[in-house]
Amino acid sequence: MNERIICQKCQYYYVTWENNQPHGCKAYGFKSKIIPSTIVKSSSGVECSFYKPKQR
Repeated sequence: MNERIICQKCQYYYVTWENNQPHGCKAYGFKSKIIPSTIVKSSSGVECSFYKPKQR
């Protein structure tokens, strides 16, 4: 995938409302301080494979 993944536009992204872990990903099942796609890329070396744009 050549385009940058924007988690906020993905149907699996959610806001946790926790100060120390404000970003969540339902597909991977974790919360974090930084955007989930950044964590996935840094830990696995590949782009997020679950990205699916929200239906508008």
